[in-house]
Amino acid sequence: MSRELVALAPQEPVIRGYEEPPLGPRQIRIQTEFASPKHGTELVGYRNDPVASRPYDFAWGATIPRPPEEALHSFPRPLGNMAVGVITEIGLEVTRFRVGERVFGHYPIRETQTVDESAADLLPEGLSPEAVVCLDPLVMALALRDAGVKLGDRVAVFGLGAIGLFSVQLAKTAGADWVVAVDPLQNRRELAKQFGGDAALDPVAGDGDAGMAIRRLTGPDPDTETPRAQKRITGGYLERPTQTGNLGVDVAVETSGSVPALHQAIRATRFGGTVCLVSFYGKDATGLYLGDEFHVNRLNLISVRAESLPGRDAPVWDLQRLVDLALSWLVSGRIRTQGIITPIVSFDE
Repeated sequence: MSRELVALAPQEPVIRGYEEPPLGPRQIRIQTEFASPKHGTELVGYRNDPVASRPYDFAWGATIPRPPEEALHSFPRPLGNMAVGVITEIGLEVTRFRVGERVFGHYPIRETQTVDESAADLLPEGLSPEAVVCLDPLVMALALRDAGVKLGDRVAVFGLGAIGLFSVQLAKTAGADWVVAVDPLQNRRELAKQFGGDAALDPVAGDGDAGMAIRRLTGPDPDTETPRAQKRITGGYLERPTQTGNLGVDVAVETSGSVPALHQAIRATRFGGTVCLVSFYGKDATGLYLGDEFHVNRLNLISVRAESLPGRDAPVWDLQRLVDLALSWLVSGRIRTQGIITPIVSFDE
């Protein structure tokens, strides 16, 4: 009997046995070699966070509240996001694949997969299983395109999971002059610097004010300089120095899903800058204060999601083009993945 990783109820993972169904005429059977979760987004469902009771209705284009107990109907639920394996059987009408070929797709963490042939793609030559399961977070990180990072910009990336670590690399690829990476985990901060980050901060170190720490890194301390004069405008209005200064980053990218991190990303961004919200926020917005910097500093908040179609630059850029780009950069090694997936364990472990 094969094994799979599932959640029987919120925060109750278990490895259990299962039997594969008979193979359909257009189905393939895969022996899984490597599988990975997408832990940030997946945790929302795994924990049954409050947003689980407010599903998005694509017809209305809005979330529609439902009784919280209805969200429990999704349990037990499979865990995992992408997997790679070898085809061991094919249905009588399968035309795209042969036994022995290696394929990948969006599959759960289980020892075998039985899927329609349309749900699989050949593993590109020379691409490792560990790298190809990074395709999904890399596609999400390409949301950085919407942030409009320009040559010479200063960028902050909050949250250094896979999406954040790819965002660090993509910001440098886009021409950012200085990138600061923010995460409480030291190994992630070190990896971000290996991937091209110029600085790394622990958001809970010191006074826990990562936003101000980033501002201090981006320019001279205004408290030690001669105050700049305020410009008086007809009617008694004033143009204050902070509104024409450049303390802070040009673009902040928030990938952690932490509401306090979003607040610090806003706090770290210069007047008129851009905050790019890549992450999914499944909990209440405790710790977000829109009456502070957001209200005064004329910030641009951009909500991005690779699968929300059409995109801002459609039809020239569609989801297929984003996926093709991400896959080609993984194959070429232009985007580095080593060290992102950790730890790697077997079912027995």
